[in-house]
Amino acid sequence: MDIDLPLAAGSFLVAIVVGLTGMGGGALMTPMMMLFFNVPPLAAVSSDLVASAVMKPVGGLVHLRRGTVDLRLVGWLCAGSVPAAFCGVFVARAFGDGERVQQTVRHALGVALLLAVAGLVAKAWLTWREERRGRAGLGSAARVDLGEIAVRPIPTLLVGTIGGLVVGVSSVGSGSLIIVALLALYPTLRANQLVGTDLVQAVPLVAAAALGHLLFGDFRLSVTASLLAGSLPGVYLGARVSARAPGGLVRALLAVVLLASALKLLDVSGTATIWIVGAAAAAGLAARLLPGNLRGPHMGVAGEVAEGPGAAGGGVEPGVPPGGPG
Repeated sequence: MDIDLPLAAGSFLVAIVVGLTGMGGGALMTPMMMLFFNVPPLAAVSSDLVASAVMKPVGGLVHLRRGTVDLRLVGWLCAGSVPAAFCGVFVARAFGDGERVQQTVRHALGVALLLAVAGLVAKAWLTWREERRGRAGLGSAARVDLGEIAVRPIPTLLVGTIGGLVVGVSSVGSGSLIIVALLALYPTLRANQLVGTDLVQAVPLVAAAALGHLLFGDFRLSVTASLLAGSLPGVYLGARVSARAPGGLVRALLAVVLLASALKLLDVSGTATIWIVGAAAAAGLAARLLPGNLRGPHMGVAGEVAEGPGAAGGGVEPGVPPGGPG
Protein backbone atom coordinates (compact mmCIF):
# COMPACT_ATOMS: atom_id res chain seq x y z
CA MET A 1 0.00 0.00 0.00
CA ASP A 2 1.55 3.28 -1.17
CA ILE A 3 0.90 6.70 0.36
CA ASP A 4 0.13 9.40 -2.19
CA LEU A 5 2.23 12.27 -0.80
CA PRO A 6 0.49 15.10 -2.74
CA LEU A 7 -2.91 13.78 -1.61
CA ALA A 8 -1.66 13.50 1.98
CA ALA A 9 -0.42 17.10 1.80
CA GLY A 10 -3.79 18.26 0.46
CA SER A 11 -5.66 16.43 3.21
CA PHE A 12 -3.31 18.00 5.76
CA LEU A 13 -4.29 21.50 4.59
CA VAL A 14 -8.00 20.64 4.57
CA ALA A 15 -7.74 19.11 8.05
CA ILE A 16 -6.22 22.34 9.38
CA VAL A 17 -9.35 24.16 8.22
CA VAL A 18 -11.46 21.49 9.94
CA GLY A 19 -9.51 22.01 13.15
CA LEU A 20 -9.93 25.78 12.92
CA THR A 21 -13.66 25.82 12.22
CA GLY A 22 -15.05 22.47 13.37
CA MET A 23 -16.68 21.90 9.97
CA GLY A 24 -15.97 21.52 6.28
CA GLY A 25 -14.11 18.21 6.26
CA GLY A 26 -16.26 16.21 3.86
CA ALA A 27 -17.31 19.37 2.05
CA LEU A 28 -13.68 20.14 1.20
CA MET A 29 -11.95 16.74 1.20
CA THR A 30 -14.16 15.02 -1.34
CA PRO A 31 -14.16 17.86 -3.92
CA MET A 32 -10.38 18.20 -3.46
CA MET A 33 -9.88 14.55 -4.37
CA MET A 34 -12.14 14.85 -7.40
CA LEU A 35 -11.01 18.22 -8.76
CA PHE A 36 -7.27 18.09 -8.06
CA PHE A 37 -6.35 14.39 -7.87
CA ASN A 38 -8.81 12.90 -10.39
CA VAL A 39 -10.24 10.41 -7.90
CA PRO A 40 -13.60 9.11 -9.25
CA PRO A 41 -16.58 10.61 -7.37
CA LEU A 42 -17.84 7.38 -5.78
CA ALA A 43 -14.32 6.37 -4.73
CA ALA A 44 -13.75 9.83 -3.24
CA VAL A 45 -16.98 9.65 -1.20
CA SER A 46 -16.30 6.07 -0.05
CA SER A 47 -12.69 6.70 0.99
CA ASP A 48 -13.51 9.97 2.74
CA LEU A 49 -16.30 8.37 4.76
CA VAL A 50 -14.07 5.51 5.92
CA ALA A 51 -11.37 8.00 6.97
CA SER A 52 -14.00 10.04 8.81
CA ALA A 53 -15.21 6.94 10.65
CA VAL A 54 -11.70 6.55 12.06
CA MET A 55 -11.38 10.19 13.16
CA LYS A 56 -14.89 11.15 14.32
CA PRO A 57 -14.80 9.36 17.71
CA VAL A 58 -11.89 11.49 18.96
CA GLY A 59 -13.83 14.70 19.49
CA GLY A 60 -16.99 12.83 20.49
CA LEU A 61 -15.26 11.04 23.39
CA VAL A 62 -13.85 14.31 24.70
CA HIS A 63 -17.28 15.92 24.78
CA LEU A 64 -18.83 12.84 26.41
CA ARG A 65 -16.29 13.06 29.22
CA ARG A 66 -17.05 16.74 29.71
CA GLY A 67 -20.82 16.29 29.85
CA THR A 68 -21.60 18.49 26.85
CA VAL A 69 -23.65 15.89 24.96
CA ASP A 70 -27.45 15.53 25.04
CA LEU A 71 -27.82 11.77 24.60
CA ARG A 72 -31.58 12.12 24.08
CA LEU A 73 -30.99 14.20 20.95
CA VAL A 74 -28.25 11.79 19.86
CA GLY A 75 -30.69 8.89 20.09
CA TRP A 76 -33.41 10.53 18.01
CA LEU A 77 -30.93 11.78 15.41
CA CYS A 78 -29.29 8.36 15.06
CA ALA A 79 -32.66 6.63 14.76
CA GLY A 80 -33.09 8.44 11.46
CA SER A 81 -29.52 9.05 10.32
CA VAL A 82 -27.97 5.58 10.72
CA PRO A 83 -30.32 3.63 8.40
CA ALA A 84 -30.54 6.58 5.99
CA ALA A 85 -26.75 6.90 5.79
CA PHE A 86 -26.33 3.16 5.14
CA CYS A 87 -28.92 3.38 2.36
CA GLY A 88 -27.21 6.41 0.81
CA VAL A 89 -24.88 4.24 -1.25
CA PHE A 90 -27.90 2.37 -2.68
CA VAL A 91 -29.52 5.69 -3.61
CA ALA A 92 -26.38 6.63 -5.53
CA ARG A 93 -26.19 3.21 -7.18
CA ALA A 94 -29.88 3.37 -8.15
CA PHE A 95 -29.07 5.98 -10.77
CA GLY A 96 -27.02 3.53 -12.81
CA ASP A 97 -23.55 2.09 -13.19
CA GLY A 98 -20.27 3.33 -14.51
CA GLU A 99 -20.06 6.88 -15.82
CA ARG A 100 -23.72 7.56 -15.09
CA VAL A 101 -23.47 6.85 -11.37
CA GLN A 102 -20.22 8.84 -11.12
CA GLN A 103 -21.90 11.85 -12.72
CA THR A 104 -24.89 11.45 -10.41
CA VAL A 105 -22.65 11.43 -7.33
CA ARG A 106 -20.77 14.44 -8.69
CA HIS A 107 -23.99 16.45 -9.11
CA ALA A 108 -25.35 15.26 -5.75
CA LEU A 109 -22.17 16.48 -4.11
CA GLY A 110 -22.54 19.85 -5.84
CA VAL A 111 -26.06 20.23 -4.47
CA ALA A 112 -24.87 19.15 -1.00
CA LEU A 113 -22.15 21.81 -1.10
CA LEU A 114 -24.71 24.47 -1.97
CA LEU A 115 -26.73 23.33 1.06
CA ALA A 116 -23.57 23.49 3.16
CA VAL A 117 -22.99 27.09 2.04
CA ALA A 118 -26.57 27.93 2.96
CA GLY A 119 -25.97 26.26 6.32
CA LEU A 120 -22.86 28.35 6.95
CA VAL A 121 -24.77 31.53 6.14
CA ALA A 122 -27.67 30.52 8.38
CA LYS A 123 -25.29 29.64 11.21
CA ALA A 124 -23.52 33.00 10.88
CA TRP A 125 -26.85 34.81 11.10
CA LEU A 126 -27.96 32.78 14.13
CA THR A 127 -24.61 33.39 15.82
CA TRP A 128 -24.87 37.12 15.16
CA ARG A 129 -28.38 37.10 16.63
CA GLU A 130 -27.12 35.29 19.73
CA GLU A 131 -24.30 37.81 20.12
CA ARG A 132 -26.76 40.69 19.95
CA ARG A 133 -28.95 39.04 22.58
CA GLY A 134 -25.91 38.55 24.78
CA ARG A 135 -24.87 42.20 24.49
CA ALA A 136 -28.44 43.19 25.35
CA GLY A 137 -28.32 41.02 28.49
CA LEU A 138 -30.74 38.41 27.16
CA GLY A 139 -28.36 35.56 26.28
CA SER A 140 -27.73 34.12 29.73
CA ALA A 141 -31.39 33.99 30.63
CA ALA A 142 -32.23 32.06 27.47
CA ARG A 143 -29.73 29.25 28.13
CA VAL A 144 -30.72 26.19 30.11
CA ASP A 145 -29.09 22.96 31.22
CA LEU A 146 -29.24 19.92 28.95
CA GLY A 147 -31.76 18.16 31.19
CA GLU A 148 -34.17 21.09 30.90
CA ILE A 149 -34.31 21.13 27.10
CA ALA A 150 -37.61 19.83 25.70
CA VAL A 151 -36.82 17.28 23.00
CA ARG A 152 -38.83 17.50 19.76
CA PRO A 153 -38.74 13.87 18.57
CA ILE A 154 -40.32 14.04 15.10
CA PRO A 155 -38.41 17.11 13.79
CA THR A 156 -35.18 15.71 15.27
CA LEU A 157 -35.80 12.33 13.62
CA LEU A 158 -36.42 14.05 10.27
CA VAL A 159 -33.21 16.07 10.59
CA GLY A 160 -31.29 12.86 11.25
CA THR A 161 -32.92 11.07 8.30
CA ILE A 162 -32.29 13.84 5.78
CA GLY A 163 -28.80 14.53 7.09
CA GLY A 164 -27.90 10.83 7.06
CA LEU A 165 -29.09 10.41 3.48
CA VAL A 166 -27.05 13.42 2.31
CA VAL A 167 -23.96 12.12 4.12
CA GLY A 168 -24.40 8.62 2.70
CA VAL A 169 -24.62 9.90 -0.87
CA SER A 170 -22.06 12.71 -0.77
CA SER A 171 -20.07 12.49 2.54
CA VAL A 172 -21.12 16.12 3.20
CA GLY A 173 -23.35 17.25 6.01
CA SER A 174 -22.42 15.70 9.37
CA GLY A 175 -20.45 18.77 10.44
CA SER A 176 -22.29 21.56 8.64
CA LEU A 177 -25.91 20.79 7.73
CA ILE A 178 -26.93 18.87 10.86
CA ILE A 179 -25.30 21.27 13.29
CA VAL A 180 -27.17 24.20 11.73
CA ALA A 181 -30.47 22.29 11.85
CA LEU A 182 -29.85 21.52 15.53
CA LEU A 183 -29.19 25.18 16.24
CA ALA A 184 -32.48 26.11 14.57
CA LEU A 185 -34.46 23.43 16.47
CA TYR A 186 -32.79 24.00 19.85
CA PRO A 187 -31.61 27.64 20.03
CA THR A 188 -31.02 27.39 23.80
CA LEU A 189 -28.19 24.87 23.37
CA ARG A 190 -24.85 26.39 24.28
CA ALA A 191 -22.10 26.25 21.67
CA ASN A 192 -20.13 23.45 23.33
CA GLN A 193 -23.34 21.43 23.84
CA LEU A 194 -24.25 21.92 20.19
CA VAL A 195 -20.83 20.82 18.93
CA GLY A 196 -20.61 17.91 21.38
CA THR A 197 -24.06 16.56 20.53
CA ASP A 198 -23.35 16.85 16.81
CA LEU A 199 -19.98 15.10 17.08
CA VAL A 200 -21.35 12.15 19.06
CA GLN A 201 -24.33 11.61 16.75
CA ALA A 202 -21.95 11.80 13.79
CA VAL A 203 -19.97 8.77 14.99
CA PRO A 204 -22.63 6.09 14.26
CA LEU A 205 -23.88 8.15 11.31
CA VAL A 206 -20.51 8.18 9.54
CA ALA A 207 -19.80 4.57 10.59
CA ALA A 208 -23.05 3.41 8.96
CA ALA A 209 -22.32 5.37 5.79
CA ALA A 210 -18.75 4.03 5.72
CA LEU A 211 -19.99 0.44 6.15
CA GLY A 212 -22.37 0.85 3.24
CA HIS A 213 -19.60 2.17 1.03
CA LEU A 214 -17.17 -0.54 2.19
CA LEU A 215 -19.67 -3.21 1.13
CA PHE A 216 -21.22 -1.67 -1.95
CA GLY A 217 -19.28 1.50 -2.83
CA ASP A 218 -15.84 2.04 -4.33
CA PHE A 219 -13.58 2.10 -1.26
CA ARG A 220 -9.83 2.35 -1.98
CA LEU A 221 -7.44 1.60 0.87
CA SER A 222 -4.52 3.57 -0.57
CA VAL A 223 -6.66 6.71 -0.89
CA THR A 224 -7.98 6.37 2.67
CA ALA A 225 -4.48 5.78 4.07
CA SER A 226 -3.23 8.92 2.31
CA LEU A 227 -6.13 10.92 3.74
CA LEU A 228 -5.44 9.71 7.28
CA ALA A 229 -1.70 10.35 6.95
CA GLY A 230 -2.39 14.02 6.28
CA SER A 231 -5.61 14.52 8.25
CA LEU A 232 -4.52 13.26 11.67
CA PRO A 233 -1.68 15.78 12.18
CA GLY A 234 -3.57 18.52 10.30
CA VAL A 235 -6.72 18.39 12.41
CA TYR A 236 -4.65 18.36 15.60
CA LEU A 237 -2.64 21.40 14.49
CA GLY A 238 -5.79 23.27 13.47
CA ALA A 239 -7.42 22.56 16.81
CA ARG A 240 -4.31 23.75 18.67
CA VAL A 241 -4.37 27.19 17.03
CA SER A 242 -8.16 27.56 16.87
CA ALA A 243 -8.33 29.85 19.90
CA ARG A 244 -6.09 32.45 18.26
CA ALA A 245 -7.32 32.18 14.66
CA PRO A 246 -9.92 34.56 13.17
CA GLY A 247 -12.59 31.87 12.94
CA GLY A 248 -15.17 34.11 11.28
CA LEU A 249 -12.78 34.99 8.48
CA VAL A 250 -11.84 31.32 7.99
CA ARG A 251 -15.52 30.37 7.75
CA ALA A 252 -16.15 33.17 5.25
CA LEU A 253 -13.32 31.89 3.06
CA LEU A 254 -14.64 28.36 3.52
CA ALA A 255 -18.06 29.43 2.24
CA VAL A 256 -16.46 30.98 -0.86
CA VAL A 257 -14.43 27.82 -1.55
CA LEU A 258 -17.49 25.60 -1.09
CA LEU A 259 -19.57 27.76 -3.42
CA ALA A 260 -16.91 27.69 -6.14
CA SER A 261 -16.48 23.91 -5.74
CA ALA A 262 -20.25 23.35 -5.94
CA LEU A 263 -20.56 25.34 -9.14
CA LYS A 264 -17.61 23.47 -10.65
CA LEU A 265 -19.17 20.10 -9.76
CA LEU A 266 -22.48 21.20 -11.28
CA ASP A 267 -20.68 22.01 -14.56
CA VAL A 268 -21.29 25.77 -14.37
CA SER A 269 -19.06 27.67 -16.78
CA GLY A 270 -15.92 29.39 -15.49
CA THR A 271 -17.20 32.88 -16.34
CA ALA A 272 -20.52 32.32 -14.61
CA THR A 273 -18.72 30.86 -11.57
CA ILE A 274 -16.55 33.97 -11.25
CA TRP A 275 -19.58 36.26 -11.43
CA ILE A 276 -21.61 34.22 -8.93
CA VAL A 277 -18.77 33.88 -6.41
CA GLY A 278 -17.90 37.57 -6.80
CA ALA A 279 -21.51 38.62 -6.24
CA ALA A 280 -21.79 36.38 -3.17
CA ALA A 281 -18.56 37.76 -1.71
CA ALA A 282 -19.71 41.33 -2.32
CA ALA A 283 -23.08 40.62 -0.70
CA GLY A 284 -21.37 39.11 2.34
CA LEU A 285 -19.04 42.09 2.68
CA ALA A 286 -21.96 44.50 2.39
CA ALA A 287 -23.86 42.59 5.10
CA ARG A 288 -20.87 42.86 7.46
CA LEU A 289 -20.63 46.60 6.85
CA LEU A 290 -24.26 47.36 7.70
CA PRO A 291 -24.49 49.66 10.76
CA GLY A 292 -26.19 46.99 12.88
CA ASN A 293 -23.35 44.55 12.21
CA LEU A 294 -20.40 46.78 13.04
CA ARG A 295 -18.01 45.27 15.55
CA GLY A 296 -18.18 46.30 19.13
CA PRO A 297 -15.12 46.79 21.36
CA HIS A 298 -14.91 43.10 22.21
CA MET A 299 -15.56 41.65 18.77
CA GLY A 300 -12.85 39.72 16.98
CA VAL A 301 -11.90 39.70 13.35
CA ALA A 302 -14.93 39.12 11.10
CA GLY A 303 -17.27 40.21 13.88
CA GLU A 304 -17.10 37.30 16.29
CA VAL A 305 -17.15 37.65 20.06
CA ALA A 306 -13.66 37.14 21.41
CA GLU A 307 -14.64 34.46 23.89
CA GLY A 308 -11.97 31.89 23.11
CA PRO A 309 -12.63 28.30 22.05
CA GLY A 310 -16.12 26.95 22.04
CA ALA A 311 -17.71 30.35 21.40
CA ALA A 312 -20.97 30.62 19.59
CA GLY A 313 -19.24 30.53 16.22
CA GLY A 314 -18.97 26.75 16.45
CA GLY A 315 -15.20 26.55 16.86
CA VAL A 316 -13.41 23.84 18.77
CA GLU A 317 -11.41 23.90 21.96
CA PRO A 318 -7.63 24.18 21.68
CA GLY A 319 -5.95 20.83 21.70
CA VAL A 320 -9.24 19.00 21.11
CA PRO A 321 -9.47 17.58 17.59
CA PRO A 322 -13.00 18.12 16.35
CA GLY A 323 -13.30 14.58 15.07
CA GLY A 324 -12.00 14.83 11.55
CA PRO A 325 -13.71 15.28 8.20
CA GLY A 326 -17.41 15.48 7.97
